[in-house]
Amino acid sequence: MSVPETSFQLKGISPRTLQHPADRAATAALHQVPYLDQVVRKLIELGYERALRQAYLGSSVRLGQEQLPHIWVLEREVFNVLDLPEVPDLYLTQMPFANASTIGVGQPIIVLNSELVRLLDADGIRAVIAHEATHVLAEHVLYGTALQILLLLSSRLPLLAGLPLMAVRAALLEWSRAAELTCDRGAAVATRQPMSVCRSLLALAGGEAIEQLNLDAFIAQGLDYREKGTGLEKLTRLFIDLGITHPMPVRRIHELLKWVREGDYDRIVDGSYIKRGEEPPPREEAEAAQQHYGERVRDAFRGAGQSVQEVGQQLGDWLARQRGSTDKEEGG
Repeated sequence: MSVPETSFQLKGISPRTLQHPADRAATAALHQVPYLDQVVRKLIELGYERALRQAYLGSSVRLGQEQLPHIWVLEREVFNVLDLPEVPDLYLTQMPFANASTIGVGQPIIVLNSELVRLLDADGIRAVIAHEATHVLAEHVLYGTALQILLLLSSRLPLLAGLPLMAVRAALLEWSRAAELTCDRGAAVATRQPMSVCRSLLALAGGEAIEQLNLDAFIAQGLDYREKGTGLEKLTRLFIDLGITHPMPVRRIHELLKWVREGDYDRIVDGSYIKRGEEPPPREEAEAAQQHYGERVRDAFRGAGQSVQEVGQQLGDWLARQRGSTDKEEGG
């Protein structure tokens, strides 16, 4: 295991430094959906986040000085590098596929699946934790927690009746895929090992025989995925992408290495980055991405047979019913 220098810290780094244009644009597009943020906060207020948190507390292992301390220490290293003083509780849960997640708005928790810990070495686990830490830094947890609630619980929660679930789910999935690209950048910077991030993505894609897999060949495979194939095959890839929370691993590696080659990674590691509280106003350079991803979010609604305005109206109606129910409970 290679350990970063203990003195390495990106003091006061702003998430804006790491934000992928797709993330910035998709987030801006979500902000244009009437009542969406209020509905997301209402879902959390109703206790669905608390239910997820209690489920992990009751059925998973909370890591610490007495439970896999070497992984617990990795989390603290990463949060120190990103200058995040509040370190979330870290859980290990039994799950046969490799993944990790961060949930919770006020007090987030990070969850590692057991298969991920089995597959990855310490450098790979550090890269994954750094990815999750960037979700916290970038304040992705609000939309991310809402998406997890909708994916896990929507079919069993009568209180969600009346919400345009398919449209909101599709829009949040579009945002989630963009947010992941930001967090891959954060993982590269926090570990100072972009190739470890790429190798961890290779491991998550392959699942076995990690020591024998060739990263260069996987990168070349990514070029085939992006550029080759018939029109029908490319359309099929687009439809596959629309239903997943994370971009395909080959795309994530391509986006990360492109960013590193362009020089931003080296500038940040050398100490040239935007500080929190010093962010400039949004620049016009993101206008093309804004239009592209704004249209993709609108397409997500159209795919569910609704417009942004129709979804906003339904969200507003649902909020009004929830407020009415609360008023009756307080009055009765």
